[in-house]
Amino acid sequence: MISVQTDDFDSAAEYQALRDSGAGTGAIVTFTGLVRDSGDLEGVTGLFLEHYPGMTEQVIQGLIDQASRRWDVRKVRVIHRIGRLDLCDQIVFVGVCSAHRGDAFAACEFIMDALKTSAPFWKKEITGDGEHWVEQKTTDVDRSSSWD
Repeated sequence: MISVQTDDFDSAAEYQALRDSGAGTGAIVTFTGLVRDSGDLEGVTGLFLEHYPGMTEQVIQGLIDQASRRWDVRKVRVIHRIGRLDLCDQIVFVGVCSAHRGDAFAACEFIMDALKTSAPFWKKEITGDGEHWVEQKTTDVDRSSSWD
């Protein structure tokens, strides 16, 4: 299931929903990303995220489909927030259920790496001195490419 939303999410509730996926699940891996005080600039006080509605969800579903073809994935949950976010706010949640931990770890990491480079999100850093649109980082592209 995919959600692109302005509202915060409850990581414990999301984990429990994954936990309820059935007796074949032997592993659950989750990742939660947070707003930090540095990025391209120092002194970041918040972020503003935009996306391409409809296309964003379609791209994320494609990433989930790819992960499901590569690994034994039972259930996937992706939440990505948009709009204004403050320091320490949750930005993204990726949760993956599988029969085995290796598949769950790999699929979760793959989805998160691919989200950074494939999904149509745009991030603006906000500082005391103004705002700055964040460019895609070479390190993110390299990590995502390593899955090919």
